[in-house]
Amino acid sequence: MSGNWPKRYNMIAMCSMASFICYIDRVNISVAIIPMAEEFGWDRSTQGLIMSSFFLGYLLTQIAGGWLADRFGGKKVLGFGVLFWSAFTVLTPSAAFAGLTLLLLSRVGMGLGEAVTFPSIYSLFARWVPIRERTRAIGFAFSAIPLGTVCALVLTPIIILYLGWEWAFYLFGIVGVFWFFLWNRFASTNPEDYPGISESELAEIRSGNPDIESTTPPPIRAMLGSMAVWAIIVSHFCSNWGAYVLLSWLPTYVSQGLGVNFAAVGLFTMIPSIASFLFLNVAGVVTDRLISRGTKVIFVRKLLQTIGFGGGAIVFAFVGYVESAVAAIALMTFGSAIGAFALGGWGTNHIDLAPKHAGTLMGISNTAGTMPGIIGVYVSGLILQWTDSWILVFQVAAAINVFGLVFYLLFAKTEQEFE
Repeated sequence: MSGNWPKRYNMIAMCSMASFICYIDRVNISVAIIPMAEEFGWDRSTQGLIMSSFFLGYLLTQIAGGWLADRFGGKKVLGFGVLFWSAFTVLTPSAAFAGLTLLLLSRVGMGLGEAVTFPSIYSLFARWVPIRERTRAIGFAFSAIPLGTVCALVLTPIIILYLGWEWAFYLFGIVGVFWFFLWNRFASTNPEDYPGISESELAEIRSGNPDIESTTPPPIRAMLGSMAVWAIIVSHFCSNWGAYVLLSWLPTYVSQGLGVNFAAVGLFTMIPSIASFLFLNVAGVVTDRLISRGTKVIFVRKLLQTIGFGGGAIVFAFVGYVESAVAAIALMTFGSAIGAFALGGWGTNHIDLAPKHAGTLMGISNTAGTMPGIIGVYVSGLILQWTDSWILVFQVAAAINVFGLVFYLLFAKTEQEFE
């Protein structure tokens, strides 16, 4: 590789690969749960419990992950996080055969490892990426989320059909172990420690970057007393309710609710993720252009929130009545596309209120945003167990979207509240 190639791009690429592995390992069970449930005789509520147990671990180390990365270095925390969750991924089949309790503990352990991913990436980017490139770097890392989701949804059924469901966990887990050795060999927490980095690149990284060391403790108590902050927290929770329910239950819905052949499940369920990937970028462009043209920020935030949450609620309210698999996926794809516009609402509101503590505020809201992974997925399983109604599952998600929209419109602000 040419000596002119910026070393920070290597770090961005490796962090993005960690994000990709995070999601292929997280999503594969939403497909594998179908043959696993048949083999072990799990009912719908048990399936929901298994898929939601991951989020218990993921919830517990959200804020701690950022603190650990800042204290001990993003290289160590991200590296061992990936290795930790990859080990639990590989062990998932053995845990399943050993019994439900061990499987649940394995999923919790996997969540504990994955929770440090994005706090560690943010910590590393704060050190490595100049401010003028930071949005692109974060966008590139986050674009690996739908990419990983699509790959998991496409590859998992193929692996299961040819090798058995166990190999979906073995193969994906091995990818993380391989990444760890590359990461351990080539990554560094600080640019100054990266072999072969030039003085000109170090100067470019440092240019315009504020001191990333904390000078004042984050005002967590004051944040939790602000209704504008609660508008973000509630929105994050409501947004992720629909996202996590679809992430966990969409393959089962497509296979059993719509009668799609198992081999085609991945192809059907990947389409909304592709739409999400594309329109998250579109939403960012639209938001920035509106603000740059002088439109009031609060108007832009509430407009984009209304489009995203309102459109998503309408889709959730009606999709359960659609009997055609093609029509249902088309409607969900539209919902994923229009729902992405909420990025310009609550999704970027953190920086408006607390530019110096946006990471802390994101940690708080993301903790709330993780809860639907436990509550929403499990409640949806109970609804299916008790009523066998996909319509009710989707209408609950629609009602939660409406609540999140109304709460945000009432209490959201864009003026800086925290120094």
